Amino acid sequence: MAKRAFITGITGQDGSYLVELLLEKGYEVHGIVRRQSSTIRPRLDAVMSRKDLPLDKLHLHYGDLGDGGGLVRLVGKVQPDEVYNLAAQSHVRVSFDAPEYTVDVVATGAMRLLEAIRDVGIQPRYYQASSSEMYGLVQQIPQTETTPFHPRSPYACAKVFAHWATVNYRESYGMHGSNGILFNHESPRRGETFVTRKITLAAARIKLGQQKRLALGNLEARRDWGYAKEYVEAMWRMLQQAEGDDYVVATGETHSIRECLDVAFGAVGLNWHDHVDVDPKYYRPAEVDLLIGDPGKAKKKLGWEPATKFRGLIELMVEADERLLRDQLSGKPIWSY
Repeated sequence: MAKRAFITGITGQDGSYLVELLLEKGYEVHGIVRRQSSTIRPRLDAVMSRKDLPLDKLHLHYGDLGDGGGLVRLVGKVQPDEVYNLAAQSHVRVSFDAPEYTVDVVATGAMRLLEAIRDVGIQPRYYQASSSEMYGLVQQIPQTETTPFHPRSPYACAKVFAHWATVNYRESYGMHGSNGILFNHESPRRGETFVTRKITLAAARIKLGQQKRLALGNLEARRDWGYAKEYVEAMWRMLQQAEGDDYVVATGETHSIRECLDVAFGAVGLNWHDHVDVDPKYYRPAEVDLLIGDPGKAKKKLGWEPATKFRGLIELMVEADERLLRDQLSGKPIWSY
């Protein structure tokens, strides 16, 4: 009998790649989507366009992490073997503008989902999407599973709560709960307001004459960037272990926004200095200057390590964005690559 997975945040970057992975592995996949007037979901449309996947095993349900009663009903109906909590208001800068909403979705939403599982009385394996942003003002370089957290945004504070809630339910109720402390992970499916995608899309647009300037904030910030499509494999592997645990998922390398600009604009034969402006409105009230993860535990216990490193990732994204824009110009059907 096929395993049954339940995913929150299924319409996001990670959710869409996880759907593909699980369908390829023979899972029956259930996900919750919020009720909206538009049913256009570009990332899931990319999945639905694949004729090689058993799409009859993908089921979408209306729901929201703000609705605890609805979560209880859905978890009871689906009876999942595995639960992946990926839903979030995940834009760090936006979390300063909408802190209460961010905390309600990210922190209290995770608690509602954990309680729904407990109320229904089942014992699925549970994955919580933790974040490298929890380290904030870093206390150790590189960051490991035992590095103390010092969050520097409402989003990061909410993620710390959800992280420790998962540990608490693991220790209090014997739940098979795992936290994936994922460092920045990108792809052609990344939202257009996130800095890497903002850069790769701008480089492609400027190359094709569709944009003239790009405005960014802090160019000195350094991050550990990996490929989201590979990171969802680590999520799945966590839930195949005998016991729940916490894992850093990262490349072990750190690169600056300037380096990202070098690679992205270089890929289209341009000098970013001719096209980029620094705008203070994009600065965060409290900045995170440097993140770099140590994925040693994930490699040792999960057998996972990244195949795509920084340069290859950014070049992959620029190529996909160029292809996307050319398809738009030619009138071809557009999918999120």
